[in-house]
Order: sequence, then structure tokens, then C-alpha cells
Amino acid sequence: MILLLTEGQVSDYRGAATVLPALPDAKVLIADRGYDSDWFREALARRDIEPCIPGRKNRSTVIDYDTDIYKQRNLVERMFGRLKDWRRIATRYDRCAHTFMSAICIAATVIFWLWVLSLVWLLDLKFFHELAAIILETSNPPH
Repeated sequence: MILLLTEGQVSDYRGAATVLPALPDAKVLIADRGYDSDWFREALARRDIEPCIPGRKNRSTVIDYDTDIYKQRNLVERMFGRLKDWRRIATRYDRCAHTFMSAICIAATVIFWLWVLSLVWLLDLKFFHELAAIILETSNPPH
């Protein structure tokens, strides 16, 4: 996953140019209609990445995409929803882009670890319990 911050009201279409150089090696890129453009699809093809992007409504030709893979996009949307639970991020409280991006990274890290802890609790994974015990022992040596 890539988190990039663009200026104010930049459209997805123009923001795609910012994302392109930072893309990791991947087989598929899942994006919404805002990223649908011929130049972006060609740039992805040059990098051997299959675009899973539905065509815009006003496109003259129909664009085929894998609807089963596209359904996975909801994971990203839910992540943004969880980030927006943090008032500081939802309201763009910080004026400085660096500080705002730092707040996003902190929130994303906390959200991730809460998710991991919930998995440990729900699945009662002994491995994670043993790992946590080892970490606690090494971080709190006996006096």
C-alpha cells in the first residue's frame, strides 16, 4: 500500500502521475473510476501491471476489468473509513503536510496493531501469545 499526499483538490486523474513512480512491483492495480485514463493504463502496461479499473461513465468504449478482483477494493475504502475516525485526520487539523502525513502514519500503525491484537484475541493463537511473552521478557529483564 502506498500513502501519498497531494495538494488540496487534486483529482485522482492528476494524482495518478504522483503514484506511478512509487508503485511497487505488482501484478494488478485496483483503483476506482477516477484513475481511468488511457495514458495511465498504458503506463501500467509498460510496467507489466494489469489495471483493474472500471471505465468512466462517459467513456465511448467499454473497458473490461475483473469484477471479482475489484471487490477487494472495499478493504482500502474501509481503511480510509477507519482513518477518518481520527478527528485530526478527518478534519485535516494540521496545516503542515509533513505533520499531517505523520498523523496518518501513526493512525495507520495503531489501526494495524489493533487489528492484529483483535485477531490474536479472536483466534486465540498460541504462537502470538508465546511471541508476546518472549517480547515482554526481553523488554523487562529481571532486576
